[in-house]
Amino acid sequence: MIDRGKHNLLGVKICAVDYEAAIGKIIDAAKNRKPLGVSALAVHGVMTGVMDNEHRHRLNQLELIVPDGQPVRWALNLMHQTRLKDRVYGPNLMLETCKAAADSGIPIFLFGGKQELLDDLSANLLRRFPGLKVAGMLASKFRTVSPAEKQTIIDTINASGAAITLVGLGCPRQEVWAYEFKDSLKMPVLAVGAAFNFHAGQLAQAPSWMQKCGLEWFFRFTREPRRLWHRYMVLSPFYVSLVALQKLGLKKFDPDSTSEPTAEILYG
Repeated sequence: MIDRGKHNLLGVKICAVDYEAAIGKIIDAAKNRKPLGVSALAVHGVMTGVMDNEHRHRLNQLELIVPDGQPVRWALNLMHQTRLKDRVYGPNLMLETCKAAADSGIPIFLFGGKQELLDDLSANLLRRFPGLKVAGMLASKFRTVSPAEKQTIIDTINASGAAITLVGLGCPRQEVWAYEFKDSLKMPVLAVGAAFNFHAGQLAQAPSWMQKCGLEWFFRFTREPRRLWHRYMVLSPFYVSLVALQKLGLKKFDPDSTSEPTAEILYG
């Protein structure tokens, strides 16, 4: 098990952990009904925090941010000598969490996406992990919700008996959701994004060799160029340049130099 603590990457606090350590924290929080905000950040996720002080505050209040992308792992190894041999890939983290939940008898809740996606996702997870308990599912409204609607969501999840909530709203909405809901839910809240689509069978994953080489972005870009061109053609090169500046000591990134959000966004 590897847990080498949190490290400053462009002002975002990333945990240098492996799957075993991450799952251990999630299951411990689930058993003890402790709030635990979890996100798996690739380059795009890190950059959402770099460019928005309020969102960086939200990210740094999450207890467990794992290095989802290979470039994030590489940067941790380069700047902080974390010696991580692998990333903690969000879709795999979701599967490992479901396996551990099934083994421990811990019920889960699925939040986000359309109902059809949740139905497919739930069926596939139960097929893969027969002992898994899916306590409930709630589709996204694809809009902001009112404070009363937020309370209804909280009450629905808590009443289900779930002890882990998996959230698939896409970055950065799901990280906002985890930040705003985790304390009221008093359980691990995992922002796993495209993992819902992957495991529901609605979106293809890159071949493993592309993932290991850090080329997953190219696989996804070829399938959704209009939606992803800015993320990969603009943000990714900007990320590389900022990492170089931080490594060389030419630019400082203070994780505590953030602005606390003045109001909730309440994605639902």
